[in-house]
Amino acid sequence: MHAIKPLAAAFLLTALLSGCDPAKGGAKAPPHATDTAPTPSQTSLIAVPIDANIASLRQELERTVPRTLWSIDQREKACVPPQRVKVFGRKVKVTPAIPCTIVGQVTRGALRLRGEGQEIVVDVPLNATVAARDVGGVLKGETATGSALAHARIRIDLTADWRMQGKARIRYGWTRAPGIDFLGKRITFTDQADAKLAPVVRDVEREVNREIAKIDIRSQAADIWRQSFTALELNRENPPVWMRVTPQRILFGGFRLDGLRLKLNLGIEGVTETFVSGRPDDPKPTPLPKLVRETPRPRLDIRVPVIADYAQLQPVIDRALAKRATRPFVLPKLGPMMVKFGKSTVYGAPDGRIAVGTDVEARLEARTGEPTRGRIWMTAVPVNAPGSAQVRFTDLVVNGDTNGVGGDLLILIGRSPDFAPLIAEALTQNFSRDLDELEGKIRRAVDQRREGAFVIRTRIDGFETGEIKAYGNGLYLPVRMTGGASVAWRPAR
Repeated sequence: MHAIKPLAAAFLLTALLSGCDPAKGGAKAPPHATDTAPTPSQTSLIAVPIDANIASLRQELERTVPRTLWSIDQREKACVPPQRVKVFGRKVKVTPAIPCTIVGQVTRGALRLRGEGQEIVVDVPLNATVAARDVGGVLKGETATGSALAHARIRIDLTADWRMQGKARIRYGWTRAPGIDFLGKRITFTDQADAKLAPVVRDVEREVNREIAKIDIRSQAADIWRQSFTALELNRENPPVWMRVTPQRILFGGFRLDGLRLKLNLGIEGVTETFVSGRPDDPKPTPLPKLVRETPRPRLDIRVPVIADYAQLQPVIDRALAKRATRPFVLPKLGPMMVKFGKSTVYGAPDGRIAVGTDVEARLEARTGEPTRGRIWMTAVPVNAPGSAQVRFTDLVVNGDTNGVGGDLLILIGRSPDFAPLIAEALTQNFSRDLDELEGKIRRAVDQRREGAFVIRTRIDGFETGEIKAYGNGLYLPVRMTGGASVAWRPAR
């Protein structure tokens, strides 16, 4: 290989320095992208149980169901039927029917409410006291006592328009039938008691159904529905993260009774949007929709956008270039060149690219005179492997413009192995550490907290990264979090 003669080198340098004069159509700065990173949204279902206190049902039944359910005072012609014996194959009456007067009453004890499956059970203890007087003019009076337990089983339903309705059916059985022993016979009074209890049972059923209808679920559900159009804080700062909830429908999966509280299994299904910013505006509430009969299966599915502002990348690039400028760049056929770099510019370019521009002052070590000044531009596409926070930059394109002395020289510098790969390496940001910190913050923030009248409990099961992309407002790395969430409405009293 022969050395290049000084005259030929000078000719080559002159050609390089004159190849990209802006006045002759030289390179310009890449255009700025105007798009912004999307606000991620998904559909989530948040469990929102509603409690209804049914203590008023018991109190109202205590008030409306009388303590004395019935009383009796009547003359019976045959308390003891006539006695007959067989004589020559025929039955012959040997004693007449014995009349008596029956007096007594059935009272109830305190009502007890309990849950059993999908039903409310009202236990009604019954006590009977019955006396038979003037039995055939022989028995002056004897008192019989008995007890029974009635069960009002109430099947509750919630209609599509949020009305509570109950269907009560009462059954009872004598645990000890009222009766007396007379002349070796057992005289019971269950028939008389049953006749009197029948209308009482119907009254209790009517009262139960009426009181169930008074339980107001709609107003409480409407309050929760309206309050659910809100934004919940996921992370307070560094960065601030908010989740905005826009309910779409409300699901009903039945109820259970816990003591005197009726717990309805409800869930609000809605769109969850995530913002890395200050608190977003609450969505506008819509009227309470009709109830959907479907078992709520709580699921939290949110996207947390991790956005790297380009201003945060600029000092990283400047430090890398300043460190590299301490050594000369060796250009093929031209020799070593000392290069000084000015403050860089970083922004989003169209087509998902990132643009980096830096001022350059270059001088060949073998030459004197004014240095070449201008700006080098590079664009690249950020990429990452699925599920990885390790970002790299590919498809690098370098161009430049100068003060008219020579743009091609700057392009040679930009395309040298010591420039573009250096910028790409400086731009390569490993988001893993930031993501780990963000995940820990969000887990702590959403574990259990109060937002106004809501107590929010959240469980994060999954945490995964998506595909990075450059937008006009920053590098956007989507992160998906999945789990479950419930919101209990606990307004201040």
